[in-house]
Amino acid sequence: MVVEGEALAEGSTVTVVLREDNEAFELTPEEEAELRESIAAIERGEFVSGERLLERLRRFDSQSHGV
Repeated sequence: MVVEGEALAEGSTVTVVLREDNEAFELTPEEEAELRESIAAIERGEFVSGERLLERLRRFDSQSHGV
């Protein structure tokens, strides 16, 4: 893998997150740690499915509007 503009030592660990080919962003060390923990939680099965999330949001919306 080639990382343009970055000098990485042999054996460096990098995390690659892609959304669009031309989209770039930088994380602070704290944000990177939070992202890594979130990925680890997902890999352990600790997440809410998209379907379940939408269900919860619909209930929250109904409650907040008095429906």
